[in-house]
Amino acid sequence: MNAAELHYLDATDLARRLRAREVSAREVVQAHLERIEEVNGAVNAFVTLTADQALHDARDADEHLAGGGVVGPLHGLPIGIKDLHRTKGVRTTFGSPIHADFVPDEDDLIVERVKAAGAIVLGKTNVPEFGAGSQTFNEVFGATRNPYDLTRTVGGSSGGAAAALASGMVPLADGSDLGGSLRNPASFCNVVGLRPSPGRVPVWPRTLAWDPLSVAGPMGRTVADTTLLLSAIAGPDPKSPIALDTPGGAFSPAALAADVAGTRIAWSVDLGRYPVEKVVGEVFRAALPAFAALGCLLEEDHPDFAGADETFQVLRAWLFAQQHRDALAAHRDLFKEELVWNVEKGLALQGITVSAAEADKTELYHRLRTFFTDHDVLVLPTCQVVPFDVGQRWVHEIEGVQLETYLDWMGLCYAISLTGHPSISVPCGFTAEGLPVGLQIVGRHRGEHDVLRLAHAFEQATGTGRTRPALASALPV
Repeated sequence: MNAAELHYLDATDLARRLRAREVSAREVVQAHLERIEEVNGAVNAFVTLTADQALHDARDADEHLAGGGVVGPLHGLPIGIKDLHRTKGVRTTFGSPIHADFVPDEDDLIVERVKAAGAIVLGKTNVPEFGAGSQTFNEVFGATRNPYDLTRTVGGSSGGAAAALASGMVPLADGSDLGGSLRNPASFCNVVGLRPSPGRVPVWPRTLAWDPLSVAGPMGRTVADTTLLLSAIAGPDPKSPIALDTPGGAFSPAALAADVAGTRIAWSVDLGRYPVEKVVGEVFRAALPAFAALGCLLEEDHPDFAGADETFQVLRAWLFAQQHRDALAAHRDLFKEELVWNVEKGLALQGITVSAAEADKTELYHRLRTFFTDHDVLVLPTCQVVPFDVGQRWVHEIEGVQLETYLDWMGLCYAISLTGHPSISVPCGFTAEGLPVGLQIVGRHRGEHDVLRLAHAFEQATGTGRTRPALASALPV
């Protein structure tokens, strides 16, 4: 197969071909490195490339398989690692000039797992500074541009990952999600991002090991590919006290094909509280008949998310203060203004305010838990806006509603984050300008199987995710 045929193959298809030795890991890695060389200059998804090591690892993978060795589920598959995740011997900047030359001496657990499963790391994907804000730009590497429109943002914080997937640089990428960092960029780039239940994918190292708000998760161009990656990174680990016992192998792409007829879907454009761009609502509503055609039962409804905004603001600020207070004190001039505000908000909090937010978070969980007595899933848009100008730091206004902070335009995602329920963003449709819109499917707590199966059925019914960006025509000559 030639390189052009390889770099947009599904990861599940590539994995089968690699195990059958229809194609070598060296061929696959070389094809993706050539694609990175072709398009990354325009997109800026990869910020650190490990080409020589990747080719060396690919050769070892081929020799191991040829010698009859047992291989993992990701054998020979190229992957991009988010620049928030430490990689042994490879620069990890966290998108901050403070760490522009930092080279870790160990891998994060998620990196250990993808390597153990046979994936081949091609390098690091771009992020906002310390992952703060769903717009991928920083002072170290600049902004990542949307493959569907190079004048637009990719969202964030897993923005480099989403852009690399959409433009065929890798078939798989890892991500993380606090207020939408897996889902927002997936929506903006017409790919798939799963925010799993806390503990489904254990995180280490971690300062606040018991915190459930930020999770790690998989990204891919299809639900099956995303599930394949989940199978490699999920499962218990003693280094994470909230890790779930279900082994990663319980999540299989082969188990996604299921009859979803009779699934009770509650749908909402705005959760009854958030401004949403008119065009987002139009594209979202136009996709709902696909569920009806699958035999699902749809009802417009949403749980009560009163108090979600203040709760998220408090708990996020509390977390940021813990993570960044020392660095801010030492390097204030190297922090972007939004991050300074967020950390200082946390430093100013009183204990009773934080405990009240924790109590409110508990109430939000129980409201959604109870909501799922009468509904099986909740479906809503992933983002309140379409991809905006890459030079715009954050969204200040939606349909005439003024927004006060750099977080306010992400309510449809962060409200769900607070409840700890799994949520996936899948391609939903396009605006008249050709900008992607994502659809979010939220399931019961720890109900990833149901979420993945319904997302897969919707994806197969619509085919929206198969629309690739016309990137080549936009590249500089």
